Amino acid sequence: MSEIRDTGRSGAAGAPQTPLDRLLRLMAALRDPVRGCAWDVAQTPATIVPYTIEEAYEVADAVARGDRDDLRDELGDLLFQVVFQARLAEERGDFAFDDVARAIGDKLVRRHPHVFAPDGTLLPEGSPLRDPAQVEAQWAAIKAQERAARGDAASAPDPLGGVARALPALARAEKISRRAAGYGFDWDNAAQVIDKVREETDEVAEALAAGDQRAVADEIGDLLFSVANLARHAGIDPETALRDGTAKFERRFAAMAGHLAAAGGELGRSDLAAMEAAWQAVKRDEANQAG
Repeated sequence: MSEIRDTGRSGAAGAPQTPLDRLLRLMAALRDPVRGCAWDVAQTPATIVPYTIEEAYEVADAVARGDRDDLRDELGDLLFQVVFQARLAEERGDFAFDDVARAIGDKLVRRHPHVFAPDGTLLPEGSPLRDPAQVEAQWAAIKAQERAARGDAASAPDPLGGVARALPALARAEKISRRAAGYGFDWDNAAQVIDKVREETDEVAEALAAGDQRAVADEIGDLLFSVANLARHAGIDPETALRDGTAKFERRFAAMAGHLAAAGGELGRSDLAAMEAAWQAVKRDEANQAG
């Protein structure tokens, strides 16, 4: 009969388990090839990635809705994904959950020399290393050193490397533009970015007029990248802004359907003029409620 491997985190015999110890043991049990769950046993690092991404979005959704109970549950689901990946790595002999926790702890100390001494103790109050003017530049320099240490010294350096390709495109665009700005390649202010957005919008219109579908796609990509830059200059997270904008559209669209129904109309059977009138009524309702 198969035996569940000990993670090395258990205490003395009969000692109460911490919630994390219990979670790690439950994960090991689920992966037991004889007594575990067939679905969990069949998973690989690649097959659970979509679930990990989904859980991260569900955490973001719970935060946006201000639902504390749901946030607790969704954070648990996300933690389970971390534990799952760590368990798979442990079974391969690569690393274990403790190694993951240790690595992030070491990284936090390494990346915050303005907060921690090298041994992880807090710096004394009034330390000159806490100079805010130096913190951001120091952070960028440390991350650059880490990227260089991970890279192949024989290969050409990639100044924009290290931004995960699996990120949502808008979030990745913001991170890439922020990385480029760290080298001084940036606009001076948001007004200049707005000019760039207008320029890219004009180029989209020209491509549409020319009927060149590839050019249209290319120019829309440039436009979206410029909008991500505008959000960064305005201090706005573009993913959050788009998520909120989409939620607002959903809310208004549902209210528009209600206005149409109250007037004897119906979505799909009303013409555009009727829908536009209902849409404007929804916006007036919102303005009156806000006032």
